[in-house]
Amino acid sequence: MSGGGNEGGCLWRPCQRRLHKGPLLSCPHRTSDPPTPPPAGKTASPGTLLLSLRVLVPQEKEFEHDIPEDLGPLQFVKLRKHHSLVDNAWFCDHITVQGPVAFQEATFPCYRWVQADSVLCLPEGTARLAGNNALDVFQKHREKELKERRQIYCWATWKEGLPLTIAAGCEDDLPANMRFHEEKRLDFEGTLKAGALEMVLKHVYTLLSSWNCFEDFDHIFWGQKNTLAEKVRQRWQDDELFGYQFLNGTNPMLLRRCTSLPSRLVLPSGMEELRTQLEKELQNSSLFEADFILLDGIPANVIRGEKQYLAAPLVMLKMDTSGKLLPMVIQIQPPSPSSPTPPLFLPSDPPLAWLLAKSWVRNSDFQLHQLQYHLLNTHLLAEVIAVATMRCLPGLHPVFKLLIPHIRYTMEINTRARTQLLPDGGIFDKAVSTGGGGHVHLLRRALAQLTYCSLCPPNNLADRGLLGTPGALYACDALRLWEITARYVEGIIHLFYRGDDIVRGDPELQAWCREITEVGLCQAQNRGFPISFQSQNQLCHFLTMCVFTCTAQHGAINQGQLDWYAWVPNAPCIMRMPPPTTKEDVTVATVMGSLPDVRQACLQMVITWHLGRRQPDMVPLGHHKEKYFSDPKAKSVLNQFQTDLENLEREITARNEQLDLPYEYLKPSLIENSITI
Repeated sequence: MSGGGNEGGCLWRPCQRRLHKGPLLSCPHRTSDPPTPPPAGKTASPGTLLLSLRVLVPQEKEFEHDIPEDLGPLQFVKLRKHHSLVDNAWFCDHITVQGPVAFQEATFPCYRWVQADSVLCLPEGTARLAGNNALDVFQKHREKELKERRQIYCWATWKEGLPLTIAAGCEDDLPANMRFHEEKRLDFEGTLKAGALEMVLKHVYTLLSSWNCFEDFDHIFWGQKNTLAEKVRQRWQDDELFGYQFLNGTNPMLLRRCTSLPSRLVLPSGMEELRTQLEKELQNSSLFEADFILLDGIPANVIRGEKQYLAAPLVMLKMDTSGKLLPMVIQIQPPSPSSPTPPLFLPSDPPLAWLLAKSWVRNSDFQLHQLQYHLLNTHLLAEVIAVATMRCLPGLHPVFKLLIPHIRYTMEINTRARTQLLPDGGIFDKAVSTGGGGHVHLLRRALAQLTYCSLCPPNNLADRGLLGTPGALYACDALRLWEITARYVEGIIHLFYRGDDIVRGDPELQAWCREITEVGLCQAQNRGFPISFQSQNQLCHFLTMCVFTCTAQHGAINQGQLDWYAWVPNAPCIMRMPPPTTKEDVTVATVMGSLPDVRQACLQMVITWHLGRRQPDMVPLGHHKEKYFSDPKAKSVLNQFQTDLENLEREITARNEQLDLPYEYLKPSLIENSITI
């Protein structure tokens, strides 16, 4: 900074909360003194201010420090923590330095831990591309930063044939800057314990109760539930609610409009009337299908020595003139040599046979939702984006600054999923049809079908024929959010890439693209993922996909779990009897014997509450407190993004007031800014 003096503003605080405005330096532990500049004779390098931290005991402290001499134009702040007997780490948000001239201020983003005797070198917060820096010192800094990051953020193979992950055997192996902060960790682990206790209490409560009719599920339907879950309990047998879930439930990703009758739908003689009805709906463009063929041949789980069962159903649905989506026919299993004409189940069949057929569909939807559309298409993809970002983009890069708020906590929640939810003997093995290894087979199949276009709502919804479909609330809201996110991304990118040649000439950006497609996603270029960026538009589209996947798409897929899965018969995690081959023999005992037992049902309720509930430290989309960009123009783009989201929020709220079943999963205020659960 030029002029006769400078002053720095800092704030120390516990719990790593980001609730403060203005210049600050944050830390979860106390300091005996504020940071001090280097003593006389021990100045930092030119253009650099050195702040030293001395730690005693935890506290929050705010201060300003005057520096009498002129420091000149500041390029870096070096931050060092003195070693103490109690070697506690500090967390620094950012540092601002105010010059003697009004409005002359330099900001140094950090948002990292300061550990042991380490020194953090923080460049001034202006985003810079490689190769167009005014001073070579920034180029050296970014090269050194990436070299260090590549040693810290390493790839690992979780399962052969699946996307690569961060190299961490458990959450304690993760880089410190990717860990849950204390508030998040305590809540996550505390709710797991509370859920385990609730599960024990429910199991004990049912020991002296019967478990032979649907009403017996009421014995465990207490504790964590909500208004929509109660409506599901009351209406789960209705065809209208069954069809509604394909459009606006927790998995709106499978339904597609038919352009022809599916080849697997073999209609036996005597069903000419059904064929006529199907062809009529087809001609009217009101025929839809949900095909679970991806599950065909996947090995089913074995729990405590008892075989469980899987199916690969096909559902044909029609949309009536009032916009209701209603099932017409269900084929539970595809044709096979042993069953070339598998039975078809109709709404006119005996009620229990029709209900059991729908239960098989809902069980299959549970499997694809959790593994293909939730775990793979959001969690694992976001982790690939996160690891590649940390390995290839330095903190000065504008794309790093754009993406870093959207990868918060993702590495830890995924690591915990691999060590708690999905390992041998984990929750999937205990209570899910695809547990015991089937889930890995299914994920491999799903990855082989994962295309770049399928992750982009304009392409995906057009491919599935759902654009403009009445009552398709996910589709409507997803398109609006995609457009708003795209404007935000374009606004940021156009500040730093003034032409396609600058995009093509950015070596860090191109390396990041290759790292995602060729390394993290295991050579995904044959499925449409780019291996280079040739234009601004191509880059903006890809970044919009990244932000949308880490925010809105995960919100749409994750938030509905408690609503739709808490009443277990609506979406059974497991089926304990083989699919029916006849209709007349289906009884209540048949259906209850197929649905999860008490233990499995309790586990499903507890886990879906834990995963689907609103997080206490939730950061809404676009409202992160971290200030990575110091450029006023970039801040203005973010402000406009927030305004656009607020306008959409009002539109969705007004629409929902007119609906019996409000669709809220894509309300911006309920969408988390990253995948944290």
